Amino acid sequence: MEIKREDLLKDPVKDLKINKNTTLMQLMEMFGTSGGFTSKKLYEGYQILKEEFTSDETTFLSFPADIISTGTRGIINQLVKNKLVDVIITTNGTLDHDVARVYTDYYAGTFNFGDEKLKDMNINRLGNVFVPDESYGVVIEEKLMPMIEELYNKKKEWAPVDLIREVGLKLNNENSILYNAAKNNIPVFVPGITDGSFGSQLWSFYEMHHDFKINILEDEHRLSDIVFDAKKTGALMIGGGISKHHTIWWNQFRDGLNEAVYITTAQEYDGSLSGAKLEEAITWKKVRKDAKFVNIYGDATAILPIMVAPFL
Repeated sequence: MEIKREDLLKDPVKDLKINKNTTLMQLMEMFGTSGGFTSKKLYEGYQILKEEFTSDETTFLSFPADIISTGTRGIINQLVKNKLVDVIITTNGTLDHDVARVYTDYYAGTFNFGDEKLKDMNINRLGNVFVPDESYGVVIEEKLMPMIEELYNKKKEWAPVDLIREVGLKLNNENSILYNAAKNNIPVFVPGITDGSFGSQLWSFYEMHHDFKINILEDEHRLSDIVFDAKKTGALMIGGGISKHHTIWWNQFRDGLNEAVYITTAQEYDGSLSGAKLEEAITWKKVRKDAKFVNIYGDATAILPIMVAPFL
């Protein structure tokens, strides 16, 4: 159908008018008529998420671990606690940070403090978050090893998704993503389960008990069931890497996602999956040609709370 000039000039740009009483819901609606640039994309993402969160479609949430070291962990936890998503695909560091922060604190820091000095003070830097040694590896080993021992005594072979669920239940903490996911029967898939501290605990336990098995392919079987049983699928993908790719990879087997919101700071010039726009995924049949989708560029620690606040 031919697009006429008047079709393109139907929606005048309207100035934002806010005051101290303006709600995030009202601001989001104003973004819809702001014309540009990222504010309009936030509105488009909000509209897509409204469909994903309120319909009967299966909603995937994918994200990398780094944001779980920040206060954005609380936003992810609220999405899970309120059952707004159905499936989580993430990286192993999410398990690390979620477990560690149940028992200890991370600290607000700076990007440009001397890293040599931080090393001498036994402080690890994750962007501008400071993670002291006692808040990471030691506490994760201390808390996880008895859990793994107990689970091993129940049975010798575990699908990662089941192991993660059991750990979540044992955490028994309302601030934990893993706990609320387990409580709400939201499966957490970690394709790179042997990475990071959580993975190292599994390896260490295996070194002492060679009949302890992690059945990674069982996770893929569970994912296939979810994908093939879904009437429609949508995704909120934060950042790229294996989390994003595993989400779109499995959805190609049902001809692609019906809806998708992608938040990233990566650019497409280097050909990376993290920088690839969702338009590229159409060529791989991972997003449908008629799908509703939007690519939003910026830091998820600022963008995500604004976009999902009206649903929480």
